[in-house]
Amino acid sequence: MESECEQLCGAPDEEEEGGRAMLWSLQEALERQTLQIGASACGATAVVDVLKALGVDVAPEEADRCVQTRLRRNESPLPDYLLSRSEAGATHAQLIAGAEEASKGAVMGRFFHLHPRRRVKLIPWLARWIRKSAVPVATMNMQLAVPEGEEVPDAWHHQLIFGVAPNAVFMTNPLDCYHFVKFLLVSEAEVHQRLCSESVLLIRREDVLQRLVPDSCMQGFSESQSDPRWKVLDVEGQVGQMVQEEEQERPLLTHITIPAAYGSGVTLFALRQSEVGQELLNAPELPLF
Repeated sequence: MESECEQLCGAPDEEEEGGRAMLWSLQEALERQTLQIGASACGATAVVDVLKALGVDVAPEEADRCVQTRLRRNESPLPDYLLSRSEAGATHAQLIAGAEEASKGAVMGRFFHLHPRRRVKLIPWLARWIRKSAVPVATMNMQLAVPEGEEVPDAWHHQLIFGVAPNAVFMTNPLDCYHFVKFLLVSEAEVHQRLCSESVLLIRREDVLQRLVPDSCMQGFSESQSDPRWKVLDVEGQVGQMVQEEEQERPLLTHITIPAAYGSGVTLFALRQSEVGQELLNAPELPLF
């Protein structure tokens, strides 16, 4: 697999319009990538590598502080646990603010929404920005495009994109050594699906039921939230259905769906005073289909 990735990465003189562009070679990515720096800290981890790619060295702890990573409140009763899950980690806005603060204003970012679906060819679009030395970070719903037979992940994910090739996207921050090769080479179709997602999150059945105790009554929960999506998704009703299924010993729902704070898309980072930085500030939104 590594040799396949190296072939896809290609040498600089093999670059072709719309097809191939690399910030780092495969070997450079293996040496320079930052592994996950803490719980729910994939966003801060991506910011460390963004700054590194732009020539700004920042300690991981400082990047995490600037990004203000939010943690899951695992010991809370169900209502508060669900609220914490809806915003755990970081949004693209936190990544942009964190990169700016950690770099003392030298780095800026611009987020491009990819949901609802946009009229864009992802690989050529990324390649054009990468060739200008912009650094992309994907914010993806990893609960989509799950390979058959694999467990549905329980979170979204931010990953730095260090290069693209025809039909492939190269990313850092794997879950472990085995997943490095697996996540390093991601098909364009998979990325497209994960980058074009509603802002929702699936919560596993066991994570719901183990926190549903008498003191964690869900009655009126959805109506009490300022975000109307809790009511639109009828989170309270979904939990009630799970409880009913348990009582009838007929478990059908594997997950409930809750609102998520994240938006799917790509954040492009650049040095603020660079030509590409100014171009990013003035770039239009990607057109809707």
